[in-house]
Amino acid sequence: MRDTPTVRPGARLRPVRPAGWWFDVLLLVGFVAITVALANGLLFGLDRAVDQWAAGHRPPAAFHTAVVFNYLGQGGPLTLLGAGLAVLLAVRLRSVRPLLVPVAAFALTTFTIGPLKVWTARPAPSASVKEPYLPVERTLPLFADDLPVRFAQSYPSGHVANAIVWYGVLALLLAPLLATLGRRMPPRLVLALRIGPPVVVLFTTTYLGWHWLTDSVAGLLLGLLLDRLLHRVPWDDLPLPGRLRKFDRPFTTAP
Repeated sequence: MRDTPTVRPGARLRPVRPAGWWFDVLLLVGFVAITVALANGLLFGLDRAVDQWAAGHRPPAAFHTAVVFNYLGQGGPLTLLGAGLAVLLAVRLRSVRPLLVPVAAFALTTFTIGPLKVWTARPAPSASVKEPYLPVERTLPLFADDLPVRFAQSYPSGHVANAIVWYGVLALLLAPLLATLGRRMPPRLVLALRIGPPVVVLFTTTYLGWHWLTDSVAGLLLGLLLDRLLHRVPWDDLPLPGRLRKFDRPFTTAP
């Protein structure tokens, strides 16, 4: 008889905070509400006011500092870092389970953030001052389908959403990795890792004029929703194919 993977007895979703699905629904409703408002020409005044304020308070030193800190939200390096930590933890534990986390995070972000950007087709604020040099009023609406895709991928902010998801992944992997070294990751450090970089990225990406404020807020809501989905997964109890079971050891710590 063929050996089929099974879920370990008693497997349950991992707890998240705030507990329950009500917060996930709230995040989704908030994201949909902003999208619908923008599709109907609302919130443009707020976006424009914030962008004008930022443009008038952007001296060279502040601009370059913001650019440096915005790298905290670069999806490529964060993906590589998450994958590297997962490999290191997998080697130390002789377990394939840590590798599941970055694979799932990459798939989840790729098939949500990217398609939403293409579908909503919103130019960035900077599209009025550099190629394609649109009139300001044309940079605000969604569904600018007449533009090449590279000029209309501002909504939602991928930097913000990726920062939330991938720093959550790093926190999830760092705690057990430090445990293999006989050290404990302080809860305050976990909190700082999960909150600090996304907040910095949200501020800098809006301040630099690379995203509208509503792009960044939508990225925040979407990122939190994806992060909660990933942290609910019972990573230690997911079914594995027969050949991988010899490298099956739990790795998650108590939340």
